[in-house]
Amino acid sequence: MNQLLEEKNHVTNFISQKLEFDWLNVSQLMLLSRALDEIEEKELVPEKLVFNQFSARGHDFAQILLGSLLTHPHDAASGYYRSRPFVMSLGISLDDVVASPMAKEGGYSDGRDIGVVCNYPNIERKGAMLFPMCGGVGAQYSPISGWAQSILYHKNQLKDLNYSGAIAVSMGGDSSMSTNGFWAALNISTTNDLPHLFYIEDNGYGISVPQEVQTPGGDQVANLKAYKNLKIIDGDGTDPQLTPVLIKEAVDYVRSGQGTCLLRLKVPRLCGHTFQDTQTYKAADFIADEQSRDPLPKLKNYLVKNGLMSLDEWQTLEDECDQNIRNAVDKAKQRKQPDPENLTRFVYAEKNHVQLRGGLAASGHVFPAQNDQSKPEGSRLNMLTAIRKTLDYELETNPKVIVFGEDVGPKGGVHGATLGLNEKFGSNRVFDTSLSEEGIIGRSVGMALSGLMPVPEIQFRKYAEPAAEQLSDTGIMRWRTNNQFAAPMVVRIPGGFARRGDPWHSMSDEVEWAHKVGWQLAMPSNAEDAVGLLRYALRDNNPTIFFEHRFLLDNSWSRRPYPGDDYVIPFGKAKTILTGTALTVVCWGAMVERCENAAKKLDMGIEVIDLRTIQPWDKEAILASVEKTGRCLIVHEDNKTAGFGAEIAATLADELFFSLDAPIQRLTMPDIPNPHNLLLLEKAVPNEQSIALAMTKLIEV
Repeated sequence: MNQLLEEKNHVTNFISQKLEFDWLNVSQLMLLSRALDEIEEKELVPEKLVFNQFSARGHDFAQILLGSLLTHPHDAASGYYRSRPFVMSLGISLDDVVASPMAKEGGYSDGRDIGVVCNYPNIERKGAMLFPMCGGVGAQYSPISGWAQSILYHKNQLKDLNYSGAIAVSMGGDSSMSTNGFWAALNISTTNDLPHLFYIEDNGYGISVPQEVQTPGGDQVANLKAYKNLKIIDGDGTDPQLTPVLIKEAVDYVRSGQGTCLLRLKVPRLCGHTFQDTQTYKAADFIADEQSRDPLPKLKNYLVKNGLMSLDEWQTLEDECDQNIRNAVDKAKQRKQPDPENLTRFVYAEKNHVQLRGGLAASGHVFPAQNDQSKPEGSRLNMLTAIRKTLDYELETNPKVIVFGEDVGPKGGVHGATLGLNEKFGSNRVFDTSLSEEGIIGRSVGMALSGLMPVPEIQFRKYAEPAAEQLSDTGIMRWRTNNQFAAPMVVRIPGGFARRGDPWHSMSDEVEWAHKVGWQLAMPSNAEDAVGLLRYALRDNNPTIFFEHRFLLDNSWSRRPYPGDDYVIPFGKAKTILTGTALTVVCWGAMVERCENAAKKLDMGIEVIDLRTIQPWDKEAILASVEKTGRCLIVHEDNKTAGFGAEIAATLADELFFSLDAPIQRLTMPDIPNPHNLLLLEKAVPNEQSIALAMTKLIEV
């Protein structure tokens, strides 16, 4: 009872603290935004100092009102390319707002990202944190659902009542409601009654495409009226009297814990989509109507009429704002260019430079003791059991670990890796999700940014394709924000052939993750390595793809004794399975057993190396081995063209060309999907016979 009363007081305080808007501040922010749009369009773009300019004229009034209500230290928001006035209302430095579009030193990204793609870590927790924006339309929604879920997790599971009354806000244009990201987030937030406010700015167009093309009847909000667990508030976003009431009603509804709300405000786009857009697709009377709905003169008239500001005071404020922007532009022009020597920094975490927001490291989390020495105990476990045992221990010792995905709850996963974990740890920590990989990974982003360690499962490798945008954006987050944000997570993905193959469940294609900037990739071949690599990933400060090969999950060769609860394998450390001087064989995943068996049968002094992690990969170990043997065979299940074997071969050719006694060889699947027929599968995937033949030929060269 005392906890409920304390929580209610937290919420009441945040709802009641701001009954009136600060009209001077609202006016100032609007005038600053307008002045900046003006100078960018008329001077900075023609001078080629700004290359991406998206005016917010018409959208600005409602954005600023909304931002001024996000005062909770655990509020968070996501925006899009037209959200600059909202960003300004959160308290970000005006100098950074002006300099970032010029790609100058400092700012949102130190010149790494376009200036309209904003972020705001708000490390002092004075109101909302702004998620790093993404270039993709609709990508902003599901990460905020993850933050909304994390609010409830911190409050209910971790018993941190400081999260009471916090909300998550996602902003988007009306056409973004057509994206899979929007629908994924809508399902996540409404099925879980999350404190998520969807704010939709409806200007009637997606660049040049009218709403009638986006949805039946041209009105998505009208079509959503039957949606359960969704409060809809709809109205005008330009009226100084009505708009504040609608916005406050929406914020208060979500802040009070009643669930998810969609606030749709109709606003005029008083400009083209960008500065280059002449809007010839709009009728003249439509443009005239838009101009008549400009919220700036409406605000001015409202303030003067109600005695809140005189005409002279307004003019003085406008002049001051124009001068402030002019001063900020002059200062921005004097800023240094970003240092090219730092260009490759912060792709991955740097030990002594922890990101400002996101992940366990940013909160100073302390893990139990760990070491890289295996202490085998008990009988041999299959890989599936080893993974489950590792997840169990990390869930037990780290309350911030959360495991989720399709069927991972009571069923225990379609492969059985999470069997019993839902029963033991409860549905707040091990739970099922809706069938949306975009939503699964997007949700993980918000959770990671809140300081949790999400462990999402993608049921099969092929099913990761719908999540590609979120995965790509997550990997580059640290780099594109210059180490202000990072979203460490461990994405478990079963894949590869099993008893049979097929193009949908048996894809390997691990090279995609090697090419995804910022991601680590582990591919264990046995139970002991699965434990050490998974535990390392769960405690690391980088996002990781943990590939669980389906053929190895209950494979007898892959069984090993459990190596202990403190066992970790640092990434980038290959393992030499067999030593020799005649030939180096590099392999990983399901190919390790086959390469070892073939080498043992030949008994020709073949060195077999299990790479274990693809990103990072142990280049030093491979170079040292090939320097010794003078020959190298690379064996992998993935397709040959542009497979990771090509990267290894290129590295060897670059760095060891004069030490080679024979051409570097690759043995892989042909460039085809995985076949279903057993005879075809046997032909497609390298087997012991084909591997042994390739070994023999290369040694005899």
